[in-house]
Amino acid sequence: MEELDEQIETLLKNDPNRETVLEQILHLVLAKFHSETGTIHRLDGENQLLYLAAQAGLPPPMLEVVKTIPVGKGIAGQVVLQNKPVAICNLQTDTSGVARPGARQTGVGGALCVPLRHGEKITGTLGIGTIRQHEYTADETRELEEIGRLIGRQLS
Repeated sequence: MEELDEQIETLLKNDPNRETVLEQILHLVLAKFHSETGTIHRLDGENQLLYLAAQAGLPPPMLEVVKTIPVGKGIAGQVVLQNKPVAICNLQTDTSGVARPGARQTGVGGALCVPLRHGEKITGTLGIGTIRQHEYTADETRELEEIGRLIGRQLS
């Protein structure tokens, strides 16, 4: 995990193109967590909207759906509203009502989304998903939250 943190910090410090850096970070995170899809959203607290800053692995029809997410809607919106991670073991069979109806189009089974933070302030969300059913462990959640803190400091 320490090596991944160092790679992320180096990317954040050395590359001025934020979009490219965030996509590179997403690919590193997806490899670490053996996941196929990922998103990073930036929070506009004034408008209570999350804006897509980077994505990997989403099917084209989903891009429009996740481009802008109101706080409180969908998985990422719930993360901001609840101020805590949201995990779903199998998005395809989930009946909690947290995920938006179109979320099944991603083909994702297990999903985990955490807040990006700068101090205690939420600056966005980081979400990952895998095509297989997967229940994320407390350790995996903590690791993704730590990555979220690294990214969150840069998005503030």
